[in-house]
Amino acid sequence: MPKMKTHRGAAKRLKVTGSGKIRRRKGFKSHLMTGKGAARRRRLRKGGLVHPSNLKRARRLIPYA
Repeated sequence: MPKMKTHRGAAKRLKVTGSGKIRRRKGFKSHLMTGKGAARRRRLRKGGLVHPSNLKRARRLIPYA
């Protein structure tokens, strides 16, 4: 069986935690921030986890992480 290729775009955006969950960063924060509330901007600073419904897809993109 040949080695699987890692999806480089996903590898740059996703990291695997020690417990095996996949961390991600949040979108919608590159511009037009004045129209978003302070609490919303504060929440966007924190990272998030990949939703369980997308975990299988994410693991396939980063097989050796």
